[in-house]
Amino acid sequence: MMAGLFVISLALISTAVACTFEESSLNLTGIVCRMTKPAAFVLNQQTTHVIQAAFRHATYPDISGEKSMAFLGKVAYGLTNIQINDLSIENSEVDFKEDDAIDIAIQNVTASFKGTLSYGYTGAWFVKLTHSIDFEIESSIDLQINAKLTCAKGRVAADTSDCYLTFYKLMLHLQGDKQPGWLKQLFTDFISFTLKLVLKGQVCKEINSLAQLLADFIQDRAANFLQDGAIGVDISLASFPVIKANYMESHHKGLLLYKNYSVVFNDSMFAPSLLSESRMLYFWFSDQVLNSLALAAFLDERLVLTITGEELREMFEMEDMEAHQGIVQEIFQGTSYNNSLAKVWSLTPPQITLQPEGTIVKSSVAVELSIFSQGAEPTVVLYFEKEVTVTIQSAYVEKKLVLHLADSVIEPKVFKCALERAGVSREHLISREDLANLGVITDLCSCCFFL
Repeated sequence: MMAGLFVISLALISTAVACTFEESSLNLTGIVCRMTKPAAFVLNQQTTHVIQAAFRHATYPDISGEKSMAFLGKVAYGLTNIQINDLSIENSEVDFKEDDAIDIAIQNVTASFKGTLSYGYTGAWFVKLTHSIDFEIESSIDLQINAKLTCAKGRVAADTSDCYLTFYKLMLHLQGDKQPGWLKQLFTDFISFTLKLVLKGQVCKEINSLAQLLADFIQDRAANFLQDGAIGVDISLASFPVIKANYMESHHKGLLLYKNYSVVFNDSMFAPSLLSESRMLYFWFSDQVLNSLALAAFLDERLVLTITGEELREMFEMEDMEAHQGIVQEIFQGTSYNNSLAKVWSLTPPQITLQPEGTIVKSSVAVELSIFSQGAEPTVVLYFEKEVTVTIQSAYVEKKLVLHLADSVIEPKVFKCALERAGVSREHLISREDLANLGVITDLCSCCFFL
């Protein structure tokens, strides 16, 4: 996965469809992803695996040629069944060139290839001779890639056409004989140039293919992560990717994808100064993106929670509820928690605001408590509506996102409590002061924001 994240910057779109953006495209930014140089250093540790895969998976075509030699006439040759035999990489480095490219240097790639060498020549007296012999090629190579981030079909892509190999050693061995000879010297001289071109073309081509495969996988996975059922997010680019000296950054639209609803915003509050460079990876979401997702969840009737049985008992028998058990018993009328049901739902789409102290969520919430009697319809014994404002703080612990309720403000709107005993119905009003003392009420109202 780490290699996949970093290799997005290696993707080559040779037939890319150009993207066009408005001058005010920054105002259309809903989601921002920033990766800093320290993260690139960490992810670069996996780059050698990607390069090794590129060398091993590359298909090396047969090489053939012909050369006129004094006293020998024309010499024709062919290298067939070329396969990589051994491969090692000593070092890999990455650097950001501001407003230019991601500089990736793969140093001291030691690779050996094997195959079959066929050759023949027509002598001065028209004597034709053909031979076939196994060969091995030892090479020492540096690989340089300057990836320029761009846009293709609305996605992050990279132009890695500036990819080249530098050969420090290229030695041809015939039939395992590693001593110099006239035949080896002959073919090394006029095969080396052709072989270098083939290796460069095939290795860079395979880097392109593998990088694009992984890049598409990562971006598809990002889109799937932000999709649940009919609700999705458009992560296409809002502007061209940015490369700075200490980070690279991509800006995405973040528009809601839900049925026929269209949510458009052009007043994004994003500015590069909102994100620092002290951490490895940053994701920034605008309030509009979060509010549009909350709207879709509300319209899709997802902001509904039912609580019953053991979970309901635990809520009403917490330590801070001991002093209020009289009120609790009066509400439940002696009915078992297993025969009771609490339903919590949002009456209005939540409004979300991101603040330094946390994520502030406001909404109107309804709570309905019902009890079930054998042979009778469920009875609603408690119903109330409240305006709820909660502050939620998040933390990333052990690869898990943890949400914490930091603060809550609850304002009563509607309150009804109907009690039924022995077939006789009556209204029993509990004071709002008594109700406010029930900590479980706060918990019930807050539950809706953790769905």
